[in-house]
Amino acid sequence: MCEDLFDLEEKRLEEEIKKRGARVVLLQLPDGLKPLAARLASVIEYAGAAAIISGEPCYGACDVAVAEARDLNADLIVHYGHTMMLKDLDIPTIYFEAHAKIPVERSVRRAIDILKPWRRIGLVTTVQHVENLEAARRILSSAGKEVYVGKASNMLHPGQILGCDYTNAKAISSSVDAFLFVGGGRFHPLGLALATLKPVVAADPFIDKAYSLDADARKILRRRWAEIEEAREAKIYGVIIGLKPGQRRLSEAFKVKRKMEEAGKKVYLISLREITGQMLRNFQEFEAYINTACPRISIDEETIFRQPILTLKEAYVMLGEISWERLLKEGII
Repeated sequence: MCEDLFDLEEKRLEEEIKKRGARVVLLQLPDGLKPLAARLASVIEYAGAAAIISGEPCYGACDVAVAEARDLNADLIVHYGHTMMLKDLDIPTIYFEAHAKIPVERSVRRAIDILKPWRRIGLVTTVQHVENLEAARRILSSAGKEVYVGKASNMLHPGQILGCDYTNAKAISSSVDAFLFVGGGRFHPLGLALATLKPVVAADPFIDKAYSLDADARKILRRRWAEIEEAREAKIYGVIIGLKPGQRRLSEAFKVKRKMEEAGKKVYLISLREITGQMLRNFQEFEAYINTACPRISIDEETIFRQPILTLKEAYVMLGEISWERLLKEGII
């Protein structure tokens, strides 16, 4: 059962609701934790508050449902599955990181064979497994590896990465030969490969497997260059402004619009909460887009878009302000 895999801190949840005297609580969970929504809503109601489960998508720490809570007159948001990224929100928000309870040792040992070509290993994970990094470090060290764990961000635990924030990994990238990612799914280790352009091996304890992300990363890099070249031929562009609290980069949107207009392009600003192929199909006159919201939308979801949708970095490559070689050196995320 899903509840057996994660520490939900139900006692803390009950205590926080009572301490704050909350009347209406909006419960927000990523899709992977939504099966636990009824259980957690029961804890909230037992503590004396009305619980409303958000059925909307939740993509990360940048995506706190402030507008939804405001519309529902909620006086507290309970946000599961992510580390706090946003401070001073309009509505008080409590974060529950939902640490995984599944052991990681077997999958890390499976990764040793794949890591044989490299001696210096950077060790990274998501918030769910930060408590398991020391166990992973011991296994790697006993296999003769020199292990590095980065700590460059005040917002993240040592060794922790987000889908859009790889500062902890980049801080040690020049010191390591390859990275080991400990955790579930391909989303984060693929981003790690694109952000550092170093070999990445994933140890996934949920499926008890280890695998390399190198082929996937190379395929995406080829596609991204093709997207830039296709976008270069466009004459009318849409610059997307994200409406999610942690993705709203209004000044960057105006800046890239100005730069593109100076290059002779026709550019319009578009605000979107959900950036999907269906939403963009409503704007048939636009030949390409610049995405100033989450860069992973451009990279991971590009096949759902009919027109090229570049990240900010890629837009500046198209404009000739930074080189493709520099982008590859710095990482495309």
